Amino acid sequence: MSWRIAGSYFESCNCDAICPCRRIDGVPGGRSTHGVCMGLLSWVIAEGAADGVQLGGLAVALVLRYSDDEPGSPWTWILYLDANATGQQRDALEAIFRGRLGGDAETHFPWTWKNADAVAVRSVDIDVHHTRRRQRLRIRDHVSVQIRDRYETESTVSCVIPGHHRAGEELVTERLSVREDAGLVFDLSGVCGYATTFDYAG
Repeated sequence: MSWRIAGSYFESCNCDAICPCRRIDGVPGGRSTHGVCMGLLSWVIAEGAADGVQLGGLAVALVLRYSDDEPGSPWTWILYLDANATGQQRDALEAIFRGRLGGDAETHFPWTWKNADAVAVRSVDIDVHHTRRRQRLRIRDHVSVQIRDRYETESTVSCVIPGHHRAGEELVTERLSVREDAGLVFDLSGVCGYATTFDYAG
């Protein structure tokens, strides 16, 4: 099955800005600030399709946790798929974001190549806005993220998930709150965020 999706991306995690997972002026990153990463990733698909199933206009999010000191740094994660998606669209999105269709997922989605605990895949209303420097997302009472503003830096910053071939903007998060299963519970402020575009295919 051939596929491609493109659009806007933002994330937030418990690391200090600039997140040490990023490349800064082309220099590879390292360990997370606290040795344990907890965060949220989000995508708004502007255009794309999988085997003829149109995916434009849909949103996807993922909450995660991993420890740098656990062998292999396996991810614990929950994937959220836009409730507005049809059954075919949900199936296509799940297949893409779980890496089942290969392609760019194999180089951009660490949870697909590491040992991982996939807690759940949920169809939910995702209230998300990718307005520059004011990004926000809410999923029921489970997930809430609000970006405060950009992080002041002259450095070029990139991230593996959208791809190091495209620079993005480091951000400061006003609030990152997750209340979920499997220990995915955290409430943070002043931590890092990041935004850019994405274009994946397979």
